[in-house]
Amino acid sequence: MLLDENTLAKLRREFNLNLYEVRIWVSLLSRGVSSAGELSDIANVPRSRAYDILESLEKKGFVLMKLGKPVKYMALPPSEVIERIKNNLKAETEKKIKRIEEMKSSNLIKTLEDLYNKGVEYINSSDLTTAIRGRKNIYKQINSIINNAKNSIIITTNETGIVKKYDAIKNALDEANKRGVKIKIITKISDKNKGVIDKLSKIAEIHDVPELNSRFLIADNNELVFMPKNDEDVHENYDLGIWLKSSSLGSSFQKLLEEKLIR
Repeated sequence: MLLDENTLAKLRREFNLNLYEVRIWVSLLSRGVSSAGELSDIANVPRSRAYDILESLEKKGFVLMKLGKPVKYMALPPSEVIERIKNNLKAETEKKIKRIEEMKSSNLIKTLEDLYNKGVEYINSSDLTTAIRGRKNIYKQINSIINNAKNSIIITTNETGIVKKYDAIKNALDEANKRGVKIKIITKISDKNKGVIDKLSKIAEIHDVPELNSRFLIADNNELVFMPKNDEDVHENYDLGIWLKSSSLGSSFQKLLEEKLIR
């Protein structure tokens, strides 16, 4: 084969191709133009499969078919293949996003929401609590909570934590601000985070609390995520978040913040 197995394996992963597809494609790149029969010999791919593989590569934007007798195939420059893949992914993603957005107002989602709301009525408050492992998963849950917030969001974190959170949740905070949600951020302001704080101050009420070292979020006084570990002392894969829904605890947390921390 023209390339070693490690390189072929990497190409398969990066371009989402199967073994026969990557062998045929690499063989065609080395030839420029070739027939299915020639490529099956070079790539060591069964001739009965070569036409199907080339048709698949054509649909994916890797090759072009030249009409004639015999039919031949022409390789495209790898840089052009990258652009085609990128454009195809964009188009496919846009279609999926549009379909998902349309689902929000569909009868199917309304039915599922009704089932969920009825189910929640029978859930004990202790069941509306769960542990979330890994900082990426914690940020996903925080984003979800922010996206669903209707009235208020309070975020407390340390001076470096707000910098780490910024990229992960800035878009959700921007949208919440546009919806009229009141956002408060409580942290220690320092040279380490001043740039991020300046940006957040455009959409949030900032409170400088130098002695603060806790990490949690409260939304609408009834939904909380708190992280018991110091993010500087734990690897992001082992960070831990506790999510819970409790109007009494949420209200108590907010009251404590307003009385003891927010000045």
